[in-house]
Amino acid sequence: MAGCSTNIDFTIGSRRLLSVGRDLATWSFSLEEILQTNGAECKSPHLGTDGLLVLSAPQSAMPAIRSQFPDHVIGGEQRYRRHYIDMRPEACSSFEDYLACFSSKTRSTLRRKQRKLVKEAGEGFSITEHRSPDEIEAFLGAALPLSAKTYQARLLDAGLPDTPEARAEMLTRAEAGQMRCYLLHAKGLPVAYLSLPIIGQTLIYAHLGYDPAWSRFSPGTVLQMEALDRLFAERQFTYFDFTEGEGTHKAMFGTDSVDCVSFVLLEPTLTNRALLSARAGFDQMIAKSKSLAEKTGTLSKVRRLLRA
Repeated sequence: MAGCSTNIDFTIGSRRLLSVGRDLATWSFSLEEILQTNGAECKSPHLGTDGLLVLSAPQSAMPAIRSQFPDHVIGGEQRYRRHYIDMRPEACSSFEDYLACFSSKTRSTLRRKQRKLVKEAGEGFSITEHRSPDEIEAFLGAALPLSAKTYQARLLDAGLPDTPEARAEMLTRAEAGQMRCYLLHAKGLPVAYLSLPIIGQTLIYAHLGYDPAWSRFSPGTVLQMEALDRLFAERQFTYFDFTEGEGTHKAMFGTDSVDCVSFVLLEPTLTNRALLSARAGFDQMIAKSKSLAEKTGTLSKVRRLLRA
């Protein structure tokens, strides 16, 4: 794979403070590669000008990956659990089986959130499903303006992508029956969206977003549950992959997880060494600040301010 522009970000919570571009090839591991081979049989791509971005590699494979590029400097390491839902019949044969994985308290909380949102939405509550190219076009027409309101789009440029290339890819997948998208409507207006490309028999958690004005009604959680109910009923999927990165939403809905790591391997130039050193120092400062905020009980307040 040829190199492409990749940003090395300096972030606090959900707010990006600085991005430094580098020409990196991307080596990304699928969930199936991790579960079936533990990444051992995967071949690395050709390096970009500045090196390589490794995404969601199994932690056990990190020494082998590192040994392939002994002259490169490593940095930006992020370790996390990659959460997924095992939808195979022997694991969860139905949505009811899946719900049984939750505690009774959690099931009660989820039902309460749904009732609360339905009550607030009134007769304008509905959830629409979008699969065909025409349906995906309708989905994008509603979801893109909604995505622009989310903190992911405002602060991280991580909202639903609004480019001709992204639209074309979604429509091509829709032609092949490889898209599932959902919109939650309240009071007749779209307030949450979920986009799920399908690779093989795996659903990919690509984009979830909601109108911040409805956040206290948990529209993303309600939409996720309804989508899973419908997806289990199709009985054709093996996994629901929450992809790289931690998150309370992923941890709550996942039934299993695998230990993964993402990092960069850069050419050992003075500039790259300085960049990784600055990033490491920044991350250490943020970690210490987070620990202090947890001890003083101000962490939740700080997170709200960062998303404002």
